[in-house]
Formats: sequence, structure tokens, C-alpha cells
Amino acid sequence: MFICVFLASSQKIDQKYLTLAEEVGAELARRGHTLVSGGAKVSCMGAVARAARTAGGRTVGVIPQALVDVELADEDADELVITADMRERKGVMDARSDAFLVLPGGIGTLEELFEIWTSRTLGLHDKPLVILDPWGLYRPLRQLVENMHEAGFTRPNVFDAISWTSSVEEAFELLEKTTRHLVPSAEELGEAAAG
Repeated sequence: MFICVFLASSQKIDQKYLTLAEEVGAELARRGHTLVSGGAKVSCMGAVARAARTAGGRTVGVIPQALVDVELADEDADELVITADMRERKGVMDARSDAFLVLPGGIGTLEELFEIWTSRTLGLHDKPLVILDPWGLYRPLRQLVENMHEAGFTRPNVFDAISWTSSVEEAFELLEKTTRHLVPSAEELGEAAAG
């Protein structure tokens, strides 16, 4: 699977967030998946990619030219896609990914989360979306969306489109479980070829 991880690029955050990103990168590689990320070498974005490669995984970084120009690009990525701007970056990341995992982050991470969440709620894709939130950073966000739902501002399926977890292992189990119906098994492929 190609798993897109949305996470922080801030360099002013606690070490625990970097450690979480490293754990995610290592587990992603251990499970045989490919990382799709924002293509920067700093903070959690860099940590998840380095950890994935160290554990034998493949990484795809997608970064706008403006950030390459300030020397933030992860030049060690197995594939580095340079886009014209942030909008194109998100489009490429979405198209290249089979699933989305959201770690603690800032407003950029929230923007990415809401775009994927909204489009899934609208039925524009059925790729799994999981939030990994061990320390409850997104708890107020969840409450806000619950309040919006109760007030009639969101569709009834708003919470069907997303899963919340606090452990790395559970996050990957949810992503893999949800995508099993989307990706044909070797058995199914064999039957299709024989039929």
C-alpha cells in the first residue's frame, strides 16, 4: 500500500512527536508499505521518511518548488516529486496514496485532514483515513465536529469516514483492515485471470 502520512514540519515541537513519527516510519516499512509524504527533510516529516528508509521502506516525497528553493527538500527520498505549488502537491499526494494517516501537526496538517475527510464524506473516494493521536491533541477537534454534527452542519456519515486511535499498531491495523476490500488479493487476481 502507498500510505500518505500528514504530520508536522515545525521544528519547535516536543521530542515525543518526532519519536512518534519515527515509530510510524519504521512500522510502515516493517509492514511492507510505501510512504507518501510532504517531501521535506525537517521535523516529523523528515523523521518519518528517514525511519522508513532505515527500516528498508520506500519513500515518495512531494514538495512544491518554493520549499525546494529554501533547501527543505528530502533529497534522499526514493522518489522526489516537485510541484508548482501547494495545491498541486496535495493533488499528487492524494492521487498517489491508497490510505491516509494523520499524526499531530499544525494548520497545514489540519487543512490536509479536512480536505481528505470532506471528500470521503462526500463519497469522492473510499480510501481509509485514520488519525493517530496518542496525547489527545485532536480531542477538541473531535468535540467540535461532534457539536457541528449535532447542530446539523455535517452529513450523518461524517464519523463513518474516519477512524481515531492512540497507538501505532492499531492505526496500521485499521488502515490495512479498511483497504482489504479495496485491493484485490492474490487469490482474486488469479481467479480473474483464469476467468
